[in-house]
Amino acid sequence: MQSLLPRRLRASALAAALSAAFCGPALALNPGDTSVQMFEWSWNDLATECTQFLGPQGYGGIQISPPHAAKITGNWWDVYQPVNYANLTSKLGTPAQLQSMINTCHAAGVRVYADVVVNQMAGDSGTATDGSTWNAATLSYPYFSASDFHAACDIQSSDYNSAAGRSNVQTCRLVGLPDLNSESTYVRGQIVNYMNALLALGIDGFRLDAAKHQAATSLQAIMSSVRAAHPTTNQGEAIWVTQEIVPDGEVIRSDYFPIGTINEFQFTYAMHDAWRNANGASPSTIPTMMGTWNNWGGTWGFVQPANATVFVNNWDTERNGSSLDASNYTGATNDTQGSHRYDLANIFMLAQGYGEAQLHSGFRFTNQDQDRPGASPYSGGVAQVNVNWDFIHRWGDIYPMVKFRSASRNQAQANWVTGNANQIAFSRGNVGFVALNNTTSAWTQTFYTGLPAGTYCNIVHGLANSGATACTSDSVTVNSTGYATITVAADGGSSVPAVAIYTGQAITGSGSGGGGTGTTTCSVTFTIANANTTYGQNLYVVGNQAAIGNWTPASGFALTIQGSGANVPWTGTVALPASTAMQYKYVKWNGSTAVWESNQSTSSGNREFTSCAAGSAVARSDGNFQN
Repeated sequence: MQSLLPRRLRASALAAALSAAFCGPALALNPGDTSVQMFEWSWNDLATECTQFLGPQGYGGIQISPPHAAKITGNWWDVYQPVNYANLTSKLGTPAQLQSMINTCHAAGVRVYADVVVNQMAGDSGTATDGSTWNAATLSYPYFSASDFHAACDIQSSDYNSAAGRSNVQTCRLVGLPDLNSESTYVRGQIVNYMNALLALGIDGFRLDAAKHQAATSLQAIMSSVRAAHPTTNQGEAIWVTQEIVPDGEVIRSDYFPIGTINEFQFTYAMHDAWRNANGASPSTIPTMMGTWNNWGGTWGFVQPANATVFVNNWDTERNGSSLDASNYTGATNDTQGSHRYDLANIFMLAQGYGEAQLHSGFRFTNQDQDRPGASPYSGGVAQVNVNWDFIHRWGDIYPMVKFRSASRNQAQANWVTGNANQIAFSRGNVGFVALNNTTSAWTQTFYTGLPAGTYCNIVHGLANSGATACTSDSVTVNSTGYATITVAADGGSSVPAVAIYTGQAITGSGSGGGGTGTTTCSVTFTIANANTTYGQNLYVVGNQAAIGNWTPASGFALTIQGSGANVPWTGTVALPASTAMQYKYVKWNGSTAVWESNQSTSSGNREFTSCAAGSAVARSDGNFQN
């Protein structure tokens, strides 16, 4: 048991002693586009995984489970019941092991973010992971006493329904646990000390657990103090912060934007509904739900991407039924059994351009409260994938998308195409392209990929060989105008029904640094408004060129909606043969039924123009859809 030190002890004393021994110069880190929630991994195992896999595969960061001393229950949620912020001995390792892991991960190019729990303290009473004791009945904890807590009251379900309940949500007890009074200067000081101690060890940022259960003004004050003491991390970067804020009727999420990003649970819920075809949603409705490039928000009210951290699932959602699941073996729906929905959703998340992306990597469980496995993730130094620990971050169809995401950063998400409601494809500028098939029927189509001519490895199924002269699995050939005819396999077999290609995995052509061919195309941007679309309909350009379907709606060029509502504009840019006479119409298409402009006929009332010169661009602002 630790000695009884003065109440005003600074938690940074421990960190100062350790960092004096381990602190070194800033290291080269991977791009920060993708992090992984490494749920309940021990510090020693994380050090191994950073070196073996996470660093070499380009992961930018890991989010570790709470490092404070905590209650011991034998359940996964015990780490969310802190007892002592000054002693970092947890069930996941010692302070020295934590420090060593941080240094090892940094050396591998991986940042380390700490999940911190500063809203509530442990319930009941007992002896914590560091040997310290507490008693919730008397509100007695190391460095906290009864005066440091809000008055006892329980949050009611009705409090989440309106602004009137906000005060209770922020000051009453979450699941009955004593609620710290973060309006108190002393309490804020202890939280600041704890976070400063972690930063001194080399932690690169924080996830603020239960953030909406604390006043935004309190968290702003705490983070202002932390940032004053640590303007940057030990690696010279801004402190990364994301916040757990489940949306409801009482929280104002924008109040928390000055602190850091928020966990955008709307994305998690949208992935659940879209890939399970729940509540009228499907993959084809994703742009309606979340918005489109530079026009985010959609009908679900997504926050802007600069304010969002997104994930398909985390440890809470895979246990409460609000997300897709991979590791839940309690009898609930598992989205890796009999389908590849979970894989497709994660590939989509890493391919698209909204928000910061986090994967979740935890362990398989057959009981909702089940704690981390007793067995190591390794046997003889070899990762035991999908045995006890799921290792989702190592899944062969998912981890290559990390470098896809880094390569396509800031590239426009465009050229959205649907086959049927469960088949979608899109490009990321001239860097990447994906096609995803959530059906039991194969999908063959000629797509505009936006990529330079060349042969590209489908990274979902395999990467290029060591000499980058051949693909270890299937490949895609893109022609000189950026088009490729692709078949995306049906779901239901062992192969993940997806294609993902990008310039970092090209084996021939200009995409791989080869000569390529000169352009013979003209870039045409089509825009149309007032189509009066109904739910499930998308808008296509269909005409007398292969790139716009050769008068076949299913093969036409899909436009992207610019907002929400039946009559907002649709737009998209496609490469067409240069200096060529064109005929086309706009078509509303739901995957089975086409509604054409002008008499629903392909032979009368066609729109006409001659495309621009090779290498040029032109905009076709065509007014309103002609019924």
